[in-house]
Amino acid sequence: MDTSPLGLLRVLLPKVPFIAKTALWHTLWLSPTSSKWDLRTEIIVNIIRSLLNSPKPTPLLKQQQWSLKDPGIKGPMWISKVTLPKPEEEDIRDILIETIKSLKAGDGVYTSPALLPVEAEWTGYRANVRHDRPRLDLSEAQHYGRLMSEVTSPVTILYTHGGVHYLMDPSSHRIPTSRLAQLTNGRCLSVRYRLSPQNPFPCALLDVFQTYLSLLHPPPGSFHEPVVARNILLAGDSAGGNLSFALVQLILEINRSSTRNVLAFHGRSIELPLPLPAGVASSSPWMDISRCMPSVRSNARYDYLPPPMGAEAVARFPQDEIWPTDPPRGDVYCDLSMLDHPLVSPLAAQDWTGSCPMWFAYGEEMLADEGKAVASLAARQGVTVIWEQFEAMPHCFTLLFENLEAGRTSFRNWAAFCVKVAGGADGNEGAKLETKGTWFAAKTCIKTAVDVNSLAVCSQDEVLEKMWSAKQARMEGKEGEAKILPRL
Repeated sequence: MDTSPLGLLRVLLPKVPFIAKTALWHTLWLSPTSSKWDLRTEIIVNIIRSLLNSPKPTPLLKQQQWSLKDPGIKGPMWISKVTLPKPEEEDIRDILIETIKSLKAGDGVYTSPALLPVEAEWTGYRANVRHDRPRLDLSEAQHYGRLMSEVTSPVTILYTHGGVHYLMDPSSHRIPTSRLAQLTNGRCLSVRYRLSPQNPFPCALLDVFQTYLSLLHPPPGSFHEPVVARNILLAGDSAGGNLSFALVQLILEINRSSTRNVLAFHGRSIELPLPLPAGVASSSPWMDISRCMPSVRSNARYDYLPPPMGAEAVARFPQDEIWPTDPPRGDVYCDLSMLDHPLVSPLAAQDWTGSCPMWFAYGEEMLADEGKAVASLAARQGVTVIWEQFEAMPHCFTLLFENLEAGRTSFRNWAAFCVKVAGGADGNEGAKLETKGTWFAAKTCIKTAVDVNSLAVCSQDEVLEKMWSAKQARMEGKEGEAKILPRL
């Protein structure tokens, strides 16, 4: 969206009557969420919901271009823009394709992606400056040097932004990544992965995989020194969380099934098995592209995401340069035949044994059940899991509502997990954690313990059946988009 004052005015002015009605209903306790939300939250969630459910959808390319407008760099953040060169060898692309095949039998359709340079942004906290302080006129290498001069922790967060796989980039997430850097005393590397629909699965996952290996084994000309895996934390939100967990599953499966002994990468030989990161932590990770779990409907009152719709009710998005694709594809991110692949939808993964520790933060949102299923399965398979769910909070509330106690608590806990698992020099920090689940009450954040092992609302076999049925319905044209495209 156009976030300039004039652009926001154009969006909000026609909604003044709607805002007034929302405020009145909330004040008179006629809204179903009046007892759970304050007035500001009620208005914000309802405005977002109305925008995403607009009867006049905006073409995808225009949405994408709006979301990629750089807001500029100012205030308490250091940003160093880098381009990680592509390796001349194709081993990492080839092993990704091999792993896609090993994880799923059948005739899933996808295109083998090209290896390309990956742009990213190093992000750090710039202390003792006003929020309107402009960026210094320095080279990117000098910015990196200034950033590192304020880093006092070994925590290195590989951050993958949200945005339904087709919106936004590192520039849209500078505030949360600089905040994570501040709270961890570390640094973030935020990836500008390739966006769909122009670059469908597995392009984005390949970019994130390449970036992870580049942290471990810096390509020639890199600003950074090698980072040991025990100091790397994968983090993201929504679709970025999807990519973080998919990367963990990719590494696990490579280590389980690959017959290779080494990977060639920028003239080096990387020995297998590959090291896992210290942990993975995500706000509202999107685990199920098929969007088949019950909470997609049952938690709609607390969320702004549009629910799945029948084919007869799905809006026809205006044709533009990027949609529909050529040849036509049933989902923005992937071919419909891949919806239940574990690297597309981590909900489909059946084995998390040996994974690094996991941290989940969800609201009482539409994606909650898919997160519960992954967290519960992983915990039963011996993985250390920290599960935190906040009553009546919507999707990605951790980033959207840091003004609320729920948002502040969640963000602090996110950073604390990063420090706990990735901040130690001896690599044993994660072992000190124990699996724990917590429910936070609305407004007060009073805690209630929950059993992570029994979070799942159905068995794993039932999960897989639901995903298969949702995929078949989509392929037969009986259902609309799994996650209806945001209509900004």
